Amino acid sequence: MKNKERFFWILLSAFLIVFSGVSFFGPNLLAYQSNSETREYLDKFEYLFQFLIDNYVDEVPVEELYEGALKGLFESLDDPYSYYLTADDMEDMNDTTTGKFGGVGLYISKPAPGNSLTDPLDRFVQVVSPIEDTPAYRAGVHAGDYITKIEDESVVELSVDEVVDRLRGAPGTDVLVSILRGKDIEFEITLTRAIIEIPTVKEAMLPGNIAYLRIIQFTPFTAERVKEAIKFFDNNSYVSLIIDVRGNPGGLLGSVADIGDFFLSSGPIVSTKSRIRNENEVFHSTRSVLVPKNIPIAVLIDKGSASAAEILAGALKDTGRGTLIGETSFGKGSVQKVMGFHEGGLKLTIARYYTPADINIDKIGIEPDREVKDKELSDEETESLGRILKENLVSNFIDDHPDANKTVQRNFISELKQDGIILEDRIIEKLIRNEYNRNLDIPPVYDLDFDIILQEAVRMLSTGEIKGQ
Repeated sequence: MKNKERFFWILLSAFLIVFSGVSFFGPNLLAYQSNSETREYLDKFEYLFQFLIDNYVDEVPVEELYEGALKGLFESLDDPYSYYLTADDMEDMNDTTTGKFGGVGLYISKPAPGNSLTDPLDRFVQVVSPIEDTPAYRAGVHAGDYITKIEDESVVELSVDEVVDRLRGAPGTDVLVSILRGKDIEFEITLTRAIIEIPTVKEAMLPGNIAYLRIIQFTPFTAERVKEAIKFFDNNSYVSLIIDVRGNPGGLLGSVADIGDFFLSSGPIVSTKSRIRNENEVFHSTRSVLVPKNIPIAVLIDKGSASAAEILAGALKDTGRGTLIGETSFGKGSVQKVMGFHEGGLKLTIARYYTPADINIDKIGIEPDREVKDKELSDEETESLGRILKENLVSNFIDDHPDANKTVQRNFISELKQDGIILEDRIIEKLIRNEYNRNLDIPPVYDLDFDIILQEAVRMLSTGEIKGQ
């Protein structure tokens, strides 16, 4: 026990040194180490920690107390974006910040433990979709398939995270996966793991030579993928551009700054301000652009557009380069630094970012130039929607009618309404379309039939309401 305790205090001391050291936070926190008040509180903490070890009714592993103390330290900041990272958390964070990992290329899902299972297949892991041009995609794994075993181990008792751990691994190694397709087609596939790049960009051409660019998140690869998309638009003689960052949770500051430079020829893209001198920075645009000034740009945002997505939207709005359409964005205007610490790590807010107009949108969000959103449902409509989802009415219909034409769909909607469902036809039709697309290996990049925000962007670009500079 003595050795464990000594090890703990060595770790804690190392943590505090790193937390306040010159290399990480700069010279203006040097006083932290010599602050007598801080030393007093550390002494109190040391006493209480030892008191718990000696007197709690059960013996508690030192590691558990240590991790609990670190989590509490960050929780006391009352900042949802600053927290201690376990080893597993750190691995997930590295996947996001590096934009790639070793695996087979599958998006998967499974009901959380404790959820009531309405379908026996929910015991297994469902393939949401394979990532294009990955081992699973090339091997013929389809959206809607179920993984039942991995290396002869049943997935019934495994969580999604545990399944992910078993599917990931060193590139070049094999993993045996048992697949259930439909209700009675079972087979095995040996997948050879490879480096999987997280998809971040989707592009397409809309009617009227309108380019559509969807940015899913900002990783080290996103700027290069956006550059490739713009080249695709050039080859297709685009005359206007839609940038869709709806549901984009953000990502790397450097990545979004690089992308902003594709559209802006002068002035700041974003700036960061902090009490730590070396975290104050202004990201300036250069004179060269990839998208000419005469190309009108519409930017689609919603309440799920956050952080780096808001940086791009704010830069294009403040400079007059783009017109924002949709809903007010999430409102995350802070910058975090991720740092490894022993097996785990930490994520800490070290600055706030400001748009070119010197506005910080934290907890406020960015308002669109043209607000467009679906109307709110009444209580009765919300109840009907909840019933459709809870009873899997639409997904069961698609399972039974995978190639349903418009007539079959209209008959289904009529049956729902006769059964007490109170929803507009358009809402149910959209649910049907979404469920159908969920079962496709490569779903459509956009949905111009039901996406009213996209429809408004196309209208405004087509009529000239949105102009280039």
